Amino acid sequence: MRILGIETSCDETAAAVVDGDGSVLSNVISSQVPIHARYGGVVPELASRNHLMSMIPVIQQALDDAETTLDGIDRVAVTRGPGLIGALMVGVQAAKSIARTRNLPLVPVHHTEAHITAVLLRGGDLAAAPPELPYIALAVSGGHSSIYHVLGVGRYRRMGTTLDDAAGEAFDKVARLLGLSYPGGVSIQNLGRHGDRTRFVLPRGMRRKGNLDFSFSGLKTATRILLESLGALDDVTRADLAASFQEAVVDSLVTKTLAAASRVGVKDIVVAGGVAANERLREHFTEACDAAELRLHLTAMPYCTDNAAMIAGLARFLEPVDSALLDGLEPFASGELGEAVLADGEAS
Repeated sequence: MRILGIETSCDETAAAVVDGDGSVLSNVISSQVPIHARYGGVVPELASRNHLMSMIPVIQQALDDAETTLDGIDRVAVTRGPGLIGALMVGVQAAKSIARTRNLPLVPVHHTEAHITAVLLRGGDLAAAPPELPYIALAVSGGHSSIYHVLGVGRYRRMGTTLDDAAGEAFDKVARLLGLSYPGGVSIQNLGRHGDRTRFVLPRGMRRKGNLDFSFSGLKTATRILLESLGALDDVTRADLAASFQEAVVDSLVTKTLAAASRVGVKDIVVAGGVAANERLREHFTEACDAAELRLHLTAMPYCTDNAAMIAGLARFLEPVDSALLDGLEPFASGELGEAVLADGEAS
């Protein structure tokens, strides 16, 4: 079986081909970063227009790289949501068109679910040993900061989530305060390499014992207030502030994820999403999991940011939409994955 995956949830137009074993045969991503960088963030209307222009060439490149054609595809998978509704619409309509004209089954995929199961993909640049079920997964990106107890594909218990900004969003906003370029996570990481992450003590939100939710808005505000009090920054101070901010975000993500693993007694931790590419986060998780004797599974770098391989890979395990309902399939802008679980284990 060969699955064509399509992903357009934000500002990457992506297509990939994955086989029935989860091996990635191709993974093509057309980034819009140069387009949105001048605005300091993603402009939804521009994202949608550029998806329209890139969709066909990206799909064709994915097919070429996999040395196949649409005749060799057995099913189509597409991100249905959450994301930017206009951007999602482009991908969903493209997938529906291919499915209808080729008489192929179509599998709609939840974007977050694809991130936390991307670690199950196989291939040359992927880890040999997948996590044992159940596992704890941290989905951390520009739009998500959530902890899941993964019982199996399609079975998720949400143990914590952000109550305000997602981690990636906080990176972008603080980067703007520091006068750094978009995307903010990369800029802060690069500047922070040269800084002292212990120089400034910044808050860790939602620190009450047993609380696995995240909050980064207070950290963002504290950073802004500190910046205003410091006045003009020299290069050393700017680097120290970037490193200190990054450490506060990373520390919160690592501490709460390990607390979730301890609560449910699992030994495998998966870290996924765009922020999972952050080198300090990967380093801190490695150190913490080694100390706690936990097995860490860091999503391979090509599959951290939005990509279509994770969409096609997840579609191996899911049922296609009924052909009678295909025309009515629409994207959704927001929607949590899995049921929420309270501190005492009771579902909300």
